[in-house]
Amino acid sequence: MIAIIDYGMGNLHSVKTALERLGFQGIATDKKEEILQASGVILPGVGAFGDAMDNLREKDLIPTIQQVIEKGTPFLGICLGMQLLFEASEEHGIHQGLGVFPGSVKLFKGDFKIPHMGWNELTILQKNHFLLESLESGHVYFVHSYYAEVEDPSILLATTDYYGQVPAIVGAKNVIATQFHPEKSGKVGIELLKRFAAWTEVKA
Repeated sequence: MIAIIDYGMGNLHSVKTALERLGFQGIATDKKEEILQASGVILPGVGAFGDAMDNLREKDLIPTIQQVIEKGTPFLGICLGMQLLFEASEEHGIHQGLGVFPGSVKLFKGDFKIPHMGWNELTILQKNHFLLESLESGHVYFVHSYYAEVEDPSILLATTDYYGQVPAIVGAKNVIATQFHPEKSGKVGIELLKRFAAWTEVKA
């Protein structure tokens, strides 16, 4: 069973439906016991960083997420769920994140369209990563005005080009996260989601 954390900020239905179509069982939940007992955990996210952290705090889910990661449960962050894994964000003020990865979340700045929205090509940097091996470098779907400024190059697994190289997938140990929405990203995204789900069964 894969737990999709319900904290009022994510498109839970599309993630759950995508898992079910792949033959895996997912449950949207904010119950600590269900999250801790799950074979894999997904942190989705749509909206503002500060609001998301406030919601996680109000539901007392931050310690639960930390426990899940510390005990080695496969963990997937999606879009805002990826950004929350960093130390801080400058979105509407400075907000502390979960601090799983070193780095902070910054606003795109430049004479180009913000948000970065639509299909963009994925460039895989670490092709030997077990979830990315032989994965096609196709197009995936992005919607974001902020990006992660990665301080540790070893966690940067894939990028996309949007007026410069933008982190698209980051990961270390049992945690992987995507700036794009794999459940909305066609063949490439669904294949990545399938590999993550299969990994949770191996680890269970």
